[in-house]
Amino acid sequence: MAASAATATAAAVGAGEVISVHTLEQWTMQIEEANAAKKLVVIDFTASWCGPCRIMAPIFADLAKKFPAAVFLKVDVDELKSIAEQFSVEAMPTFLFMKEGDVKDRVVGAIKEELTNKVGLHAAQ
Repeated sequence: MAASAATATAAAVGAGEVISVHTLEQWTMQIEEANAAKKLVVIDFTASWCGPCRIMAPIFADLAKKFPAAVFLKVDVDELKSIAEQFSVEAMPTFLFMKEGDVKDRVVGAIKEELTNKVGLHAAQ
């Protein structure tokens, strides 16, 4: 019984939390797991020097708690430039919505209402 409880706990790791991605390996693993589970992935492309990004961080964290079935990732554009370039991120913050490997939507800028509405919309699909 202890093994099944440990497995259930491991499966729930990250649920309701923002996962910071620091390496290409972590990025690949998170995206592959989410795709396999057909989960919505919401990505916050941010930068340490970005004031509006710091304002949006607690809002993004609250959304992760409200929508635990989705995967919420945080990517520093200076740390993982290749990922930011792959998705044509040119301004911070940029929030990207992906499902099964396809980009479904994006929000560019610190627009709380638009981000909240789009998370709710895409999480329901």
